[in-house]
Amino acid sequence: MSEIRDISLAPSGERKIEWARRNMPLLGLIGGEFKKTKPFAGLKITLSVHMEAKTACLCRMLEDAGAEMHVTGCNPLSTQDDVAAALASRGMDVHAWHGATAEEYEAHLAAALSCGPHIIIDDGGDLVNLVHTKLRELIPGVIGGCEETTTGVIRLRSMQRDGELRFPMITVNNARCKYLFDNRYGTGQSAWDGVIRTTNLVVSGKHVVVAGYGWCGRGIAMRAKGYGARVIVCEVDPVKALEAMMDGFEVMPMEDAAQVGDMFITSTGCRDVITEKHFRLLKDGAVLCNAGHFNVEVDVAWLDRHAVKREEQKPNIMGYTLDNGRTVYVLAEGRLVNLASGDGHPVEIMDMSFAIQALSAKYLADNRDALKPGVIPVPEEVDLFVARKKLEACGLAIDELTEEQKKYLDSWAL
Repeated sequence: MSEIRDISLAPSGERKIEWARRNMPLLGLIGGEFKKTKPFAGLKITLSVHMEAKTACLCRMLEDAGAEMHVTGCNPLSTQDDVAAALASRGMDVHAWHGATAEEYEAHLAAALSCGPHIIIDDGGDLVNLVHTKLRELIPGVIGGCEETTTGVIRLRSMQRDGELRFPMITVNNARCKYLFDNRYGTGQSAWDGVIRTTNLVVSGKHVVVAGYGWCGRGIAMRAKGYGARVIVCEVDPVKALEAMMDGFEVMPMEDAAQVGDMFITSTGCRDVITEKHFRLLKDGAVLCNAGHFNVEVDVAWLDRHAVKREEQKPNIMGYTLDNGRTVYVLAEGRLVNLASGDGHPVEIMDMSFAIQALSAKYLADNRDALKPGVIPVPEEVDLFVARKKLEACGLAIDELTEEQKKYLDSWAL
């Protein structure tokens, strides 16, 4: 039985889902074929992804493809209650509501897993972690799963290194058609959508500090530059730091950046990126937010304990006055600003990412007897299929290699 806030919100959710569906041609193309072939007939899929309209389109496509769907969110503040209601109103098993406590969030994950899934679709690794810790009895029934984001892949690789990963997991995040577009252009646009929508502040002319210069950080920095910001990048990887410098950005440690920054966006996938020692250096009025998966990059817990005054300025903006008299502002509780303060990645971007998810899940179903436990890449043919179909949807064509060119590229002789 579904656990949602209010089933009467379903009509609003349906309108959102319909808008997303109309702008997701790849998912529609694959879904049309899957509806005929039913590749997931007889299989249960548990999905934990941000519970919003684009995710709902993926859920319904998989259901039409024969899957018994059990779904939940992957972040307490990214769930849209009307979308959850729309899915539940048509009989899908949904366990999610906006603003869930930590206890409620884990209970929703466990409820979605209680079906005994054959395939897991995860975003951040919480489902896989729960199965491998508190619900190990489910492991024998799991064919495998797919992981959507960088943080989840990091956790999977750690599990594999320690010999703990008990079923195959496809690293959807590491497909070229995912990270080159979703992480870079999707995060770049959606993070700033969330910041601008929430603060109503101008970005042009401000010192914007971007922590982390992976694909997400690249996108955030590029968009900030486009808005006219003076961009500073903080990194721990010397190669990425050099790349940021070559891309035209200032590079410095966070302790130095903290003294000049006006807006800060973290996107490292690590914890304790902005902490007490940085808070005391910040300008009065500095704005802090996070675009990494978990809310551990900005140490909001320290601010909650030690600020001399804590006041909500407007929805999703909390002001913390420190003992030095300066006030700093944290957006969306330090959670994913693009989803907790916005609608997440653009629809067309998630069309590509969820197409990869669907095709990767089919690969698991088709190869269930051949795959071994561990982290495995998205098959190259899936990546290329999605790229070709996206080009077609954009009305674009590309060249093809001749047989002579193929032979040349495959030969060591001139």
